[in-house]
Amino acid sequence: MEAEFWLERWREGRTHFHQSRVTPLLQKYWPTLALPAGSTVLAPLCGKSLDMLWLAEQGHKVLGVELSQLAVEQFFAENQLSPQVRESAQGTHYSAGAIEIICGDIFRLDDATLANCAGAYDRAALIALPPEMRARYAEQVYGRLPTGARSILITLEYAQEQMDGPPFSVPEKEVLEIYASHTEAQAIDRRDILEKEPKFIERGLKKLDTVVYRLQRKD
Repeated sequence: MEAEFWLERWREGRTHFHQSRVTPLLQKYWPTLALPAGSTVLAPLCGKSLDMLWLAEQGHKVLGVELSQLAVEQFFAENQLSPQVRESAQGTHYSAGAIEIICGDIFRLDDATLANCAGAYDRAALIALPPEMRARYAEQVYGRLPTGARSILITLEYAQEQMDGPPFSVPEKEVLEIYASHTEAQAIDRRDILEKEPKFIERGLKKLDTVVYRLQRKD
């Protein structure tokens, strides 16, 4: 999936994937990770998600990564935050309070940045990537988190032939495979959400599950 695809979606306002509320499954399962207050949580392909505000309210530092400068600027403006801005080899950093968003490519994060993250929250990244990019994403991002890092991953599952992604269907078997070499992945919740997602019914889906995984970086 080329970067320009997502940049165009933001420019044209075709951002139905953005939620105007905090994700209930995040609120339900994040506390089970028991990450210490003050620890840094990575939010890959974060857009302008309100989930980042909630994570900060739980006492975490939040490090978002987002390709679209427009999305980053909208996040801070819509939440009445005035960020400080600086440049690095990883991109443009916008920081306000406990939240920092790097406007740049997730694959450009350096080892030191990822080693400082105690965990991650992924609701929109893995399902935004086509199959040929997902193993690379898991390896280059989660494979470089520190030992013991704990994360929540939320995916979608549906018959891929019924609808073109994104969002893509990521089967449980694939999730377990692409994380297996470095991260323990366990499905902890699965539920059918099709009735709550009429836009996907319109696109031809007959069944749509959301699946929550608990991830932990191996030794």
